[in-house]
Amino acid sequence: MLETVKSNLKGILFSLVLGLAAISIGNFTPSAFNSILIALLIGMIFGNFINVPKSFESGISYTSSKLLELSIIFLAVGINYANFAKIGATNFLTIAFTIFSILILTYFLSKKFNCPGSTGILVGFGTAICGSSAIAALSPSLKKEKEDVAIAMAVVNLFGTVGMIALPLILNKLNIVDVQKIGMLIGGTLHSVGNVAGAGFAMSKEIGDTAITVKLVRVALLTPGLIFMNFLINRKNAVSWKDHFKLPWYLVAFIAITFLTTLIPIPKSILDASEYFGKAILTIAMAAIGLKVSFVKLVQSGKKGITFGLIIFALQVIVIGLFI
Repeated sequence: MLETVKSNLKGILFSLVLGLAAISIGNFTPSAFNSILIALLIGMIFGNFINVPKSFESGISYTSSKLLELSIIFLAVGINYANFAKIGATNFLTIAFTIFSILILTYFLSKKFNCPGSTGILVGFGTAICGSSAIAALSPSLKKEKEDVAIAMAVVNLFGTVGMIALPLILNKLNIVDVQKIGMLIGGTLHSVGNVAGAGFAMSKEIGDTAITVKLVRVALLTPGLIFMNFLINRKNAVSWKDHFKLPWYLVAFIAITFLTTLIPIPKSILDASEYFGKAILTIAMAAIGLKVSFVKLVQSGKKGITFGLIIFALQVIVIGLFI
C-alpha cells in the first residue's frame, strides 16, 4: 500500500492541491455550485489547457478511483433508516415506488437513447436518489470512461439548480395549499439536499421541513438503490443467484455502516465531521477525474446526457405528482 502511494505520489499531490483549492473556493459560492462541481471544472481546465507531466498520470488515475471509493464510506455515516418512520407508511411507499420506477426506466431508456458508456445510468441514478453522492456511490462499480462521471455530475447539478428555481415558481402559480403535498413533490424530485432546502424554505418553513425529511428518506434508500441497480446491470452475467450478492468491498462497507449508524446513536459532531471529510475526499477525487476528461469528448457526449437528464427528471416529477 505504502509503495503504491509512493510510486503515485506526484499525481496524488497534484490532485490534492486542486481539490483543496476547490474546497476553498466552494466556501464562497452558492450551494448549487459546490466544491465537487468546482473541482471537476478546475481539473478539466488543467487537463485540457495545461501540459500535465506524464509522470503524474498514474497518480491521478489512482486518486480518481481509490478516493472515490473511500468517499462513499464517509458519506454512509450520515444515512439513517429511522427517517423512514418520520413520513408515514403511505408516503414512504410513494417515495420508494417512485425511486425504483425511475431506476427501471433509467436502465431501459438509457439504451433506447444510446447514451454513451454509463452516462445514462449515472444520470438517472443521481436524479432518482441524491445527486452527486449517488453518482459517486455507483460509478466505481461500472465500467466507464471518465467523461461519463463528468457528464453525469454536470447534468444532475444543472437540472437540480433549474428545478430549485423553477419548482417553487410553478407550484405558486398552481395555488396548491397542501403543505404536505408540496413538500413531498420538492423533496421527492430535486437532486441534492441543497436543492431541496433552497426550494422548500423559499416557499415556507413548513414546506422546507417536510421536503428535507422526504429527501432524507431518498438518501436512506441509496443502499437498496445501489443493490437494485447492480442487479439490473449484472443480471445477465450472473451464473447463479449468489452472484447478485457479490458486491465490491466499498459497497459492503457502505451497507454495514448504514445499518450500524441506524442502530447506534452517533454524536452530531461525528456526523458533521464524517460528512465534511466525505465531501472533501469526493472533491479531490473529482479534481482527479476532471484531469482525465477531454472537452471534445465531453461536448460530443454531453448533448445526449442533458436530453436524457431532462427526460428522467420530468418522468420523476410526473410519477410522484400522480401519486400525490
